[in-house]
Amino acid sequence: MTRPAQSRPQAAEKAAAPDRSRWTAAVFVAPVVLYLLAFQFYPLAQQFYLSVTATSLLDPSRQTFVGLENYRDILTDPEFHQALRVTVVYTLVCVAGSILLGLGAALLLDRPFRGRGIARALVTIPWAAPPVAAALIFVWLYNAQYGLVSRASQALGLSAGGINWLDEPSYALPAILITTLWQIFPFSAVVILAALQGVPSELREAAVIDGADRFSVFKAVVWPTIRPTVTLLALLITVWSLRRFDVIWIMTQGGPLGETNTLVIDLYRRAFVYLDLGRAAAVGIVGLAVAVLVTLVYFWASRRAEAASGRR
Repeated sequence: MTRPAQSRPQAAEKAAAPDRSRWTAAVFVAPVVLYLLAFQFYPLAQQFYLSVTATSLLDPSRQTFVGLENYRDILTDPEFHQALRVTVVYTLVCVAGSILLGLGAALLLDRPFRGRGIARALVTIPWAAPPVAAALIFVWLYNAQYGLVSRASQALGLSAGGINWLDEPSYALPAILITTLWQIFPFSAVVILAALQGVPSELREAAVIDGADRFSVFKAVVWPTIRPTVTLLALLITVWSLRRFDVIWIMTQGGPLGETNTLVIDLYRRAFVYLDLGRAAAVGIVGLAVAVLVTLVYFWASRRAEAASGRR
């Protein structure tokens, strides 16, 4: 007869436990939510409102609501079309080039050889260098009069005189891509190398014993293990490439003839050169939409790849 009376406090404690856990979770999550509201969603809402107004940098307090006129103007502007094209090319080359170079470097650094620790440390130097310093170094290297790249091209007979790498429309974007890849591929190499360390050596040895060559071992054992890491790495590099500003602005400021004018450079130019905050905000919203779309495509492709590997 006394068991029900004794079980009531225990039942009350069990019922109160989920409530306490929910309050504890809310306390820990609240700072993150407040941070996102204050520093992410509120500025984004402000930017969207700015994009539907005619606002000059000379007098930001005077705003005239124009609806979607700014979006219509930029979507019919050839300069914006060129910036979007350059952004796509720049991003695709950065993602593909950095992952391929990083994968090759990681595979080499994963093999045992004398001085491997020193080589792993040296490969991170470009990534550790400040982007501004790296851009200034390559501006000097590309100089048509005394740059080492121009002198090397003359010595090899590729050009009779110095090549204006950053002033020629056909050379400017490749020159910036080389600079960017030189700086970001070490990050890819370090991340992929860390993923390679997680590949079970037993699986590699079993594949070799079964007669598989190196390419077959990589395809059947190594790649399925590191693929999630490479997918996430590709997403990170994509986002970084879409918002890359410092290197491009220091080296060419979007020129010559708009051949290196990306969306971020176009936004800056509209806001601080043309003093048109409304259209600049519209460019930023379009760039954000592109980044979100790319992120969704990455997650969709990743889930499909995981589902396909699970069916196998």
